[in-house]
Amino acid sequence: MGGRYRGYPAETAPAPRDRTVALHRADLLAACVYLALATAVLSRQWRDTGSGYLIKSGQDQTMWEWFFAVTAHSVAHLDNPLGTNLQNFPAGVNMMANTAMFGVGVPLTPVTLLFGPTVTFALALTLGLAATAYAWYRLFARELVSSRAAAAIGGLFCGFAPAMISHANAHPNFVALALLPVIAGLLIRMARAALDAEAAPRNRTRDAIVLALLVASQIALGEEPLLIFALAFGLFAVVYHLHQPRVGVRALRALAPTIASAAGLTLLVTAVPLWWQFFGPQSYHSIDHGPMGNDLKALAQFPSESLGGAWSPGQYVAINDTEQNAYFGWPLLLVLTATVALLWRDRVVRAATAVIAVFGVLSLGSVATIGKRPTGVELPWALAERIPVLDSVLETRLTMAAVPAIAAVLALASDRAAASWKQSATDWKPLAWFAALTFALFPLTPTVLPVTDRAPTPRFFADGTVRQYVRDGSVVVIPPPRPPDARALRWQADVGFTFPLAGGYFVGPTGVEKKGSYGPEARQTTALLVKALDTGTVPPIGGEERDAALADLRYWRADALVLPSTTHSDVLTSTVTQLLGFAPARVDDVWLWDVRGLR
Repeated sequence: MGGRYRGYPAETAPAPRDRTVALHRADLLAACVYLALATAVLSRQWRDTGSGYLIKSGQDQTMWEWFFAVTAHSVAHLDNPLGTNLQNFPAGVNMMANTAMFGVGVPLTPVTLLFGPTVTFALALTLGLAATAYAWYRLFARELVSSRAAAAIGGLFCGFAPAMISHANAHPNFVALALLPVIAGLLIRMARAALDAEAAPRNRTRDAIVLALLVASQIALGEEPLLIFALAFGLFAVVYHLHQPRVGVRALRALAPTIASAAGLTLLVTAVPLWWQFFGPQSYHSIDHGPMGNDLKALAQFPSESLGGAWSPGQYVAINDTEQNAYFGWPLLLVLTATVALLWRDRVVRAATAVIAVFGVLSLGSVATIGKRPTGVELPWALAERIPVLDSVLETRLTMAAVPAIAAVLALASDRAAASWKQSATDWKPLAWFAALTFALFPLTPTVLPVTDRAPTPRFFADGTVRQYVRDGSVVVIPPPRPPDARALRWQADVGFTFPLAGGYFVGPTGVEKKGSYGPEARQTTALLVKALDTGTVPPIGGEERDAALADLRYWRADALVLPSTTHSDVLTSTVTQLLGFAPARVDDVWLWDVRGLR
């Protein structure tokens, strides 16, 4: 990226002293606006952190709150936070392999212990949106444009793009991305110093240490966003230097020792958690998630949580409500195309366009689909997904690499329009640009994320009665918690993790190949209970089913089977009674089978 005031005569820049004062005011204003907007988007969750639940999160909010709660529990009790057997007992869960966000969970342990995991969850999302927007704003203001307003527009799009709002329903690891522009800024300054003969030499040791700490911190926040960012930034740098490849090679040679040192330091700092993630208990090699590419319609439609989505909803083609990673809207695509054509001579625009195009195509997956109908046209991702590590990436998320690239183009165009306006207040072109920008971005204005009330924790758990029935084994909720229904994780956290749970919602290994899968390995009794719940009828139960139930109870080292109020509770009660051969007792507001004697 070019330096400050790139492309403008020196006399258009304000005096340094005045600019210093203006910078502080502009920075504070931008930070306040971003924070206010992020708070507004999540305002309904903030109004009720006791029972409020983001509707479109599915079971992910429960999962993330459990991650934050169990991390705080581990820190408070000086336990190893990298793994736990408090769910999926007795095999446990590899927390590093489940993006537990220790970069949030560990430092916010006091918040979680004092106010509960929902507050930590809402705080991570709110500050994530605002900080991401502000960090990109700072990068654009320092490295790309001279107009603070133009930088603010770019930061606004980075922090509140449709993908960010979609992930704000449930995925703090794809919302808290503020370190990525900080890493980009450091690399840009290092490259500029290496190429500028008049610049003061940088302290390479310091740069390597800072870069290593930034990357290690991002690993603690989310590895998948870091991977996508690294690939996109690399492509941007290559295209940016295409017209002067020798300069690019010279910069790479100058930076290589520092980057190599930073990589070594990063591995040193993260060696233990990374080993645990890839080789520790309950680690897995890769995860098969099936086709997860963007539908072509998703590129031009409006996101559901936006003004455009409310006024003009299109066909529902998203993977789910938390993965609307494209949804740029047709007005933005039109304005962006015209802007790229007009600014094509700018190196930044060409590099940004390459990122938008390449990652946009990759995000479509292996086969192009339109309106959820496969076209049969094979796309480049069919080759890329065979590469280790990339094979675990949800290809739809690759569109997020285009977000800062689009923001850079919009910021550059806004910067030029602002400069033209300063030179001539009667020039119509700046007014035309900002009208077009409003036309493009106004439909993408995010709406407040919807919230519902979650059912209260059963008294059996909330009052601590469960402690009387747990010796050294687990509690088996009927049916055991799993990705479609993880409510029991919340009940466990509410009582202070005084017992482990069979089943759960996490990613763990299955089979001898250790392929990653959502939820625990299938067990016959779980499948039987889920079938009874789904069909509303008692399935056939014979000796084989009873033997399997006894084997599963011994595997889970079950102390108690607990059935809270639910649909078809009479069917589930009859099913479990036939499996075990004795009726349950009514304890508080649950049915309970004490099975400690069966172990």
